[in-house]
Amino acid sequence: MNEPLVSVIVPTYNRAYCLGATLDSVLQQTYPHVELIVIDDGSTDGTAELIARDYAQDKRVRYVRQANAGVVAARNHGLRLAQGDFVALLDSDDVWHLWKLEAQLAVMRARPEVGMVWTDMEAVNDAGEKISTAYLRTMYSAYRWFSTPEAIFARSLRCADLAPTLQLQLGERRAYYGDIFSLMMLGSLVHTSTVLLRRECREQVGFFRDELAPSGEDYDFHLRTCRAGKVAYLDASAIIYQVGRPDQLTRPELKLTIARHSLKAIEPFLENERHLIQLPKWMLRETLALTHYCIGEHAMNAGLHGEALRSFFRSLRYDPWQFRVYAFLPMALLPLSLANGLRRIYRGLKGVLKKGVDVQSIQPS
Repeated sequence: MNEPLVSVIVPTYNRAYCLGATLDSVLQQTYPHVELIVIDDGSTDGTAELIARDYAQDKRVRYVRQANAGVVAARNHGLRLAQGDFVALLDSDDVWHLWKLEAQLAVMRARPEVGMVWTDMEAVNDAGEKISTAYLRTMYSAYRWFSTPEAIFARSLRCADLAPTLQLQLGERRAYYGDIFSLMMLGSLVHTSTVLLRRECREQVGFFRDELAPSGEDYDFHLRTCRAGKVAYLDASAIIYQVGRPDQLTRPELKLTIARHSLKAIEPFLENERHLIQLPKWMLRETLALTHYCIGEHAMNAGLHGEALRSFFRSLRYDPWQFRVYAFLPMALLPLSLANGLRRIYRGLKGVLKKGVDVQSIQPS
């Protein structure tokens, strides 16, 4: 019996300093039937030399160089080349644990209706020191709605029963599965480097949308994947995520663009498929209020007072009882130097204003 092939797509640009560890983590997987597709987006730092020196003799590695066109074009290029029964996505500064694919494929075999499996992740700083063993909840703010995976999914399986050889790595961890499209409207729950997709699911969903980059293209893709059918979450940290590198999307100066694109990702579903979103109206309104507030805050920080005012007023239309928005409105009318001083005072109070809601009672099937 032939084992299914997994195509692993790694877009990269000027990351020769860390790319080797990423590629090795794929090639050393306990599940060996992989096709590793490296799309070099016009690197100028010796990436081509690294591949030629260390990976050219490995028939599982396919190296493709293209003119610089951005991560979305590179990732989509890789998806078009993929020959596997399954497709995995991996950023070129992340590293997989060696059991990742074996565990995810076990979930796929047990639940053939599932089109995507993602996992939690560890995080390390730029010195290589571990700062979190379960970073997904920290990185993706939509998890504030859910205290446990059971609040997202109604069904689960014990991972070690699915993959007995991984008892040591997985212990009592569980794989949760179901239809979560509506809950994904509250914000992304999925980190791209943790994802494994069935080929049929990927073909149904299509490609990443370049107009939503940076960041929004991932949320949009995972939203469409969840719209296509059931998905699963393996509650174990299967990758090591690097925090703090200067070329990452988590840079503060990109926050306004990311907030704008997060809104653009959900707008088509709100306009065209509202009937499929099975959430209370108040929950959607609070999500939209928060999204417009975030755009307003980041616009303020960028000195774009006109956009900030428009976003704050839109936020208040969805939720008029937001002290934080009323605190910001006067700042948008002040000279930038005075507004900066008030913002520093506000940031000192910000932790007190944060709140979260658990939606345990809203479980999709």
